[in-house]
Parts: sequence; structure tokens; C-alpha cells
Amino acid sequence: MQFLAEYGYLILFIVIFLDQAGLPLPSDPFILSAGALAGAGEMNAAIIVLGTVLASIPADLSWFYLGKTRGGKVLNLLCSISLEPDYCVRRTETSFERLGVYSLIIAKFIPGLQTIAPPMAGFTQMPTGKFLALDIIGATLWACALTYIGFLFSNELTAIASRFAELGGIAAIIILGLFVAFIGYKLIQRQLFLRSLRMRMLRPQEVSEKLEAKESFYIIDLRHRLDFNALPYGVPGAVRVPMEKVQEHYPLIPRDQDIILYCS
Repeated sequence: MQFLAEYGYLILFIVIFLDQAGLPLPSDPFILSAGALAGAGEMNAAIIVLGTVLASIPADLSWFYLGKTRGGKVLNLLCSISLEPDYCVRRTETSFERLGVYSLIIAKFIPGLQTIAPPMAGFTQMPTGKFLALDIIGATLWACALTYIGFLFSNELTAIASRFAELGGIAAIIILGLFVAFIGYKLIQRQLFLRSLRMRMLRPQEVSEKLEAKESFYIIDLRHRLDFNALPYGVPGAVRVPMEKVQEHYPLIPRDQDIILYCS
């Protein structure tokens, strides 16, 4: 809060822009702190909201056009740096399809989705004007909500900030320790998952060889509808069953053949 009070709106704009551009910067605490400073009469709430929206839109628009021109490659790139890259794209596609246009309005409130939603909108070929309107609405609601919460709890947030300042390095060590422990847990979890997967994984070349040898097996194409629409072809003889429908298809899966699943 002291840092924000000293450098004001410029640092707020820079942090929000870099966060929306994809860097792991904590923009939410900055907006909350700015709201608290507005409650203390040191900043202007309207300028905070306007600056937040203006910082968000250029970054979101850039991701939107990248999604429109580069499609799934951009989603894979963004998800590759997430804590759960193996589920990231699928979870985002499912959420985006379920929520539709509302996903852009609420995206800013959901960590991870705020970066993925703009390229996903481009990937689905949403009209630019529609995207811009929904993105502005979402960014405005996000900015207003966090600024208002900071304004409303200005005294409490100031007291918490003072308490952390008193703790000094101990507070930083505690926060850093919890963060490192969480990251470590996620990495271990993913390595265990990949290790179990490698035992049963086939390379594309191996599948091609099996097809040429006319081996008997059952192939299921698990790709999401959005992925299939972007690349509407698949492995010869594969049955299209989106992952969300596997349970419904279960009785039709043969028990006397090897089964090959693929999702990308």
C-alpha cells in the first residue's frame, strides 16, 4: 500500500497490464489496496476503475487475435505454464462452452480463466465487436467490485497491512513457504500422474504401424467439440466420443479388443 501510494496510478496500470498479458503478477491485491487508499482519501475510485479497464483491454485484445489466428497452439502455450497443464485446455474449453458469453464477464474473477478466456473467444471465432463489448463489461465489473471491497474495508486492510509490516521478514517467509509448498505439491502430483501414464502410452508412429498391420483394436477420439471443429479429421476408424460422454458410451466399448484413446 505504501508502494502504491507513492507511485499511484501508473504502477497500478503497469501491474494490471502485465498481469493480463500473462505474467504471474498479483493484480487483485493491487486493486484492493488502491480501493483502500481511495477509502482513506489518497486515491480516486473512479480513476482506479478507469485505469484498470484501460490496462486490461489492450492485453485481452492481443490474446483474442492470437487465439483467432493461432487457435489451439496459443491455448496449449498458455496451459503449458500452468500448474495443471494436462487438464488446463480441456477444463477451459468445457467451462467456456458451458458458460458461453458469460465466461468473458466472469473470467476476471477466476484465476487462470482470465488469461485463457480471450484467446478462447478468438479460437471460437467470436466477432471482435462482441468480444470487446463483453470484455469491457467484465473488466468494469471486476474493477468496480475489487475497488469497492477495498474502499469498504479500508480500515481493516490498512490494519492488516500494518500488522504484516510489523512482522517484516517473518511474514514474507511464511507466505513464501506456503507458496513453495503448494507449488511442490502440484509438481509431485503431476509427476505421479505422468509416471502412471507412461506405462500405457503409445507414440503416434506406433499407432500408425498398428493400423497398417490391420491389428484389431478400438479407437476412441476424446477431443472436445471445439478442437474437432478446428481440425475436423481424426485417426481412421476412430469413434467420436467427447470425454464428457464416455460414461454414456461405456456399454458400447468392446471387451475383447485393445482400446486406444486420444485427445489431441
